[in-house]
Amino acid sequence: MSRTREIKTRRWKMARPISGSAERPRLVVSRGLRSIQGHFVNDELGLVLCGASSTSKKLAIKGSRCEAARVLGKELARIAKERGIERVVFDRNGYVYHGRVKALAEGAREGGLKF
Repeated sequence: MSRTREIKTRRWKMARPISGSAERPRLVVSRGLRSIQGHFVNDELGLVLCGASSTSKKLAIKGSRCEAARVLGKELARIAKERGIERVVFDRNGYVYHGRVKALAEGAREGGLKF
C-alpha cells in the first residue's frame, strides 16, 4: 500500500468521531514537505475560524522544520487566545503523532491550549 493511501485510510477512520463545535473547535494539522499549517474549524457551522502557516512572512521562522512546528503551535495558541478559544479538539488529519505534528501539539500546549 502506498504512503498516500495509508494516510487517506487513517484519515477516513478518524474522520467520523472528530468534530469541532463553537465551544471546542477542531485544530486541524496539514503537513507538507516544506511547511505545516494549523486551522481552527467549527464543524457545526462549517467555518474556518482562523489559522496560520509556518511559511508566513509574519513569523519568519528559522531553523529546523520541527522547531518551526513548535513555534507555529505557540502562534496558533496566541491567535486562539485572542479569539477566546481555550479548549480544542486536536485533529492530526491522518498523520502519525510524531515529529512535526507532535512538535506543533506541544507548542500549542505550551501556549495555553487544552486538548
